[in-house]
Amino acid sequence: MTTESPQLRWHDPVWQKQAHDWIRARAEQNSIRLTGEIQQPHAYAWSTVMRVESEAGVLFFKATAPETAYEAALTQKLGEWHPDCLPDLLAAETSQGWMLMRDGGEQLRTFIRPTQDIRPWEPVITRYAELQIELAGRTSEILGLGVPDYRLSALPDLYSHLLEDQHSLLLDQEQGLTSTEFQQLLALQPRFQQICADLAAVGLPESLNHGDLTDGNVLRKDGRIIFFDWGDASLTHPFVSLRTFFVSIEIALNLDDYVFTPAMAGLLERYLQPWQKFASREVLLSAYQLSKPVASIVKTLAWHKTISHLEGALREEYAWIIPELWKEFMFHTKGLDQP
Repeated sequence: MTTESPQLRWHDPVWQKQAHDWIRARAEQNSIRLTGEIQQPHAYAWSTVMRVESEAGVLFFKATAPETAYEAALTQKLGEWHPDCLPDLLAAETSQGWMLMRDGGEQLRTFIRPTQDIRPWEPVITRYAELQIELAGRTSEILGLGVPDYRLSALPDLYSHLLEDQHSLLLDQEQGLTSTEFQQLLALQPRFQQICADLAAVGLPESLNHGDLTDGNVLRKDGRIIFFDWGDASLTHPFVSLRTFFVSIEIALNLDDYVFTPAMAGLLERYLQPWQKFASREVLLSAYQLSKPVASIVKTLAWHKTISHLEGALREEYAWIIPELWKEFMFHTKGLDQP
């Protein structure tokens, strides 16, 4: 993804001054003296990150687009519930989606990609499963923060609404769906409804889905595992999180799409182990297969929420993702129906 664009709101001098003033004020309120210039290392259509040196170490500021402004409130609340695995938040302006936090440590990526050794994921994926189980009882509180409701009961209707936006499908365009594929997706609506029903029948509690569980969004510091960047979070079936988890590993290991190595299977077993209080290993493995097309639709919903607010060159840059995710959905649905 590119990080530079003249269309981004984060590069507007007026907005930047407001952000800089807020950072300085919140640091002062926390009795922290800044010692360096405020820098802006990342700027995307949906968020930006700034960093600044201080006497208390490096501080990071994040701002999100309005459609994901709930990230600040969610991060703040998760930090209250589970401070051991969330960033140390110094301040949050939840109405604007702004956060100021301490340096959370090194990205998991730095331990994985140089050697292509995915074993550092082992304690992380176990802790993530435990966190989801612990959060399963906070459904109403999570939804009250503005987190999208993508529970299994809601997904069939959301599937239909996605297909109504034919502009997002790029029909019969180079990077889009063909008219034949569109008709196939329309015909698959009852099948998707049945998949959601079958997955719900397993009986696992729905919980928080990080939405972008990659080796770039996990930090390690002083023995702590820290999950951050919750901008794609949603309330849905917990196994949906495994999609981006395994895509991250595909990228780290330079694998082709949908390759599943023995080491990846071992990580799946680690993730499923805490869930065995709800169902047997065999049932959970079956549920994981059912969750694959569901995860494709949840990811489509997340991207649609972002892309539908973009215009011009920015929209063109990311528009291909939605048709690609629909193709992924068809691939996984076909996989379920094959003997």
